[in-house]
Amino acid sequence: MDALLVLLAAITLGGFVFLPWMRRRRSVAQSRQGLVMATDPMAGYGFVPLDELDVRLPGPDQELDEALAEVRRTRDWRPAAELLKATGDDWELRWQRVQTLAGAAAFELAHEGVREGAPDAPPGAGPRTGGIWLRTWRLESPKDPGGAQTHAQFLVLQALRDPGSQDFRMILEEARTVCREAGLLAPGSPIPYLTELAVARGLGERRADYEELWSKVVQRAPHHMGAHLAALPYWSEKWHGSRKEAEAFAERAAAGAPAGSLLPALPLFAVYEHLPEANLVRGLYQSAVIERAVEGAHYALREAPADHPMAPHVRHLLVWFLVRAERYAEAMEQLRLVDGHVGAVPWSYGRSPAAEYAAYRALAIAGWEQMGGTSADLPPEGH
Repeated sequence: MDALLVLLAAITLGGFVFLPWMRRRRSVAQSRQGLVMATDPMAGYGFVPLDELDVRLPGPDQELDEALAEVRRTRDWRPAAELLKATGDDWELRWQRVQTLAGAAAFELAHEGVREGAPDAPPGAGPRTGGIWLRTWRLESPKDPGGAQTHAQFLVLQALRDPGSQDFRMILEEARTVCREAGLLAPGSPIPYLTELAVARGLGERRADYEELWSKVVQRAPHHMGAHLAALPYWSEKWHGSRKEAEAFAERAAAGAPAGSLLPALPLFAVYEHLPEANLVRGLYQSAVIERAVEGAHYALREAPADHPMAPHVRHLLVWFLVRAERYAEAMEQLRLVDGHVGAVPWSYGRSPAAEYAAYRALAIAGWEQMGGTSADLPPEGH
């Protein structure tokens, strides 16, 4: 698939993942070198070719794939509504699916059709039809909380396409209105409040107001990994906080995590967001701070259920850090578990998520083989 849902791929973690204006100018010189070193990265390893990597999601979700395919084929909203209804109160999975559906509608709107009357529209061009299924969903089933949740997230994406536009604040205000409507339709759900975290961040809400909003999330899903990833950027130095505040937020969440939670991996995301722009020095990635964060992520993955919806997000970021630290054997273990899907930080911050992922994959293979490893030396997937 082309850049299908590069925007979508970037939203899989709420505000943390889908903000293109947060992209850092990461050097990829080392990655390009890795592509040259690994002349055939698929040989013997069973990795997915570059042009077949799925940029929409961090990991597989067959039910979501089937629903999206049916929505695209029929332009009918019902498969999406049925999917969310079946997802129920699995809040981690529901958050990911709502973002994916909203991103699909946003992608369609941006790439299908030409708005009637536009200066560059050919003669006889009709109105734009991309994403019409979402508009129809809201019109035909206005009390469906899934439709309202998806609509709110869609509006956030529309605003973030051009944060410098005159309509930016107006669209975010509309998104907040829909978030609150969605909250009334499903009072126990944290999903509308997770979307509103991005709205509040974009509008520059006061800390007291943001903390009040966060308290509503915590009341409903206190240990939600996606929620913490969505809230983390507000406390970063890029937004309304500092490195110290972001790291403190992440450390508190990790320290208070219950058994089986992925929250011990949160400090790794905080570290990533505050790396210096010029960060190619190997010693940086072998420092005590980063090693501690990496070990926290490893611990979280060992303790959390293997099918945790957010586990692929942690694994993708681990690959990035492990390759930078030249811990190639560990990187290869993670690659075996996530290969095929690349809709996650850090790849989604780049212009070509699939290519950036493939570059790091090639570096891992090259490093592994320089250490004397072969495809036969890797443990079977899942071990």
